[in-house]
Amino acid sequence: MAHSYGEYSKESYPSVKNILLLDSEGKRVAVKYFSDDWPSLAAKLSFEKSLFAKTAKTNARSEAEITMFDSYIVVYKFVQDLHFFVTAGSDENELILAAVLQGFFDAVGLLLRNDVEKRTALENLDLILLCIDEIIDGGIILETDANTIAGKVATNGGDNTVTFSEQTLSQAFATAREHLARSLLN
Repeated sequence: MAHSYGEYSKESYPSVKNILLLDSEGKRVAVKYFSDDWPSLAAKLSFEKSLFAKTAKTNARSEAEITMFDSYIVVYKFVQDLHFFVTAGSDENELILAAVLQGFFDAVGLLLRNDVEKRTALENLDLILLCIDEIIDGGIILETDANTIAGKVATNGGDNTVTFSEQTLSQAFATAREHLARSLLN
């Protein structure tokens, strides 16, 4: 008996309900929902507030924590004033969800050049949202490797992030001066 692609994908692939990046007060920094489990903005905000209240007192700084919350599996990790969450159905594999969380966490660290805190995250919100898009599409997990995710975001992120290298500002100015000098000499 043949399955349609839609049925097959729901049965066979691990999926995620949402990815949340909240600040140290539980306010939204970047969130994406991939499920109709929370049909309104009010329902989403209520879920985020309740989840934050449940996890805020835990010590998820050194490694990810896993909890059951409202019949969902939630994996989460905190750094500075940012709280990273990945939510999935209760039948999903915790190790896969932990890999998604770690990929998101590490890719954000790479993209923000290890300055992972709320101010920098808000200044680079476009990169963080692109990062989520590279990891999850419609709830289906596409990628969990942080270097791959950050590389794709950097090449798709627009003019200011085309070259994703460890160039310092002084190296960038030196390169620009060389190009200008060469163009003036020709």
